[in-house]
Amino acid sequence: MNTPSLRITFVSETFAPEVNGVANTLGRLSDGLRERGHSVELVRPRQAHDPLRLDDADLLLCKGWPLPGYPDLQWGGISLHKLLRRWRRQRPDVIYIATEGPLGLSALRAARRLKIAVVSGFHTNFPQYAGQYGLGLLARLLTHYLRWFHRRSAVTLVPSISQRVDLERRGFTQLAMLARGVDACLFNPARRSQMLREAWGLAEQDLAIMYVGRLAAEKNLNLLKPCLQALQQRYPQQRLRLIMVGDGPQRASLEQQLPDAVFCGAQRGQHLAEHYASGDVFLFPSLTETFGNVVLEAMASGLAVVAYDQAAAAQHVRHGHSGAVAMPGDQIGFIDAACWLLEESETLRRVRLNARQHASRQGWPAIVEQFEGYLCDAWQQACDATRARAPLPLPAMGRLASPGRSQQHR
Repeated sequence: MNTPSLRITFVSETFAPEVNGVANTLGRLSDGLRERGHSVELVRPRQAHDPLRLDDADLLLCKGWPLPGYPDLQWGGISLHKLLRRWRRQRPDVIYIATEGPLGLSALRAARRLKIAVVSGFHTNFPQYAGQYGLGLLARLLTHYLRWFHRRSAVTLVPSISQRVDLERRGFTQLAMLARGVDACLFNPARRSQMLREAWGLAEQDLAIMYVGRLAAEKNLNLLKPCLQALQQRYPQQRLRLIMVGDGPQRASLEQQLPDAVFCGAQRGQHLAEHYASGDVFLFPSLTETFGNVVLEAMASGLAVVAYDQAAAAQHVRHGHSGAVAMPGDQIGFIDAACWLLEESETLRRVRLNARQHASRQGWPAIVEQFEGYLCDAWQQACDATRARAPLPLPAMGRLASPGRSQQHR
């Protein structure tokens, strides 16, 4: 059966050109749906670079405020009445809510009032973030709110098996898997740049130890310094340099902790791909990821990944074959995994080749098709529910008259 062409609305507090995993994923999904013949509308907060008037048939901007500690990201405002007006005039078939802030809540309330199908995504583990900042009570409150929020959608899409298991343990229901892909043409070892490596102060035989991502407390970046020190002590003959790609509230403190590291700031597109490919080993110590797109990007770029055995790493890194993993929270195990990669040059070469081979098979088209299926199922369920609520048609007027009354009229 042919898939119907749907009008789909994305609601998100973050979207390209912002640089983060959520924005990247939503961009891939929305582009893929358009290529498959669907109409896609985007509802998001106004970004700093937006012109004053930008709303059109496929874009609705709402007020936003900078997130504390993340001035480049916006927290969408409450926009219930604006969304109701918009969707009464131009009704979506199904709504995908990617973020659970005030804007996402407004969209959920509007959709329920108008009886529009809703699919939600669990993209960011805010309770774990709160835990990283020592806010245990806030983490519990966030868990209660998120559980309430996602139970009001037809299905909640999660990116990894470990995330699904964790949410089920916390009482979340109606969960389904939607993995992530990688553009293996963009992220490719062929983009390796000796000129860039020389700018980092590295010769051909030296090793670039990479980190790519936000420079923030929830990324567990305090592990980078002891890991680098252990590598230097274990292999004093090998020249290493830590390369940090990304930006965030911890950048200044990390520059003090790691004076010999190279801080490259946020990179995008081909420049980001070139930075990846010019590295050798990728350290990813985060414990709060729902997935971690950077793991697949690093593997596609031919880097040997060291990560905790959860989220993307649990799904895509085969320990000792295409990378090295440690049990979540085991710092010594993480450092030992990194040291193992450098024991022999042949080990590192083999792992990097295997990583590239695996990642090159993780394309986006199949994921977009699966996402399309979830949206169509939710839309069909809403249509069936609407038909079930519809009143039965009244019988013809002639059938209402009794035989005796008919005779009188004759």
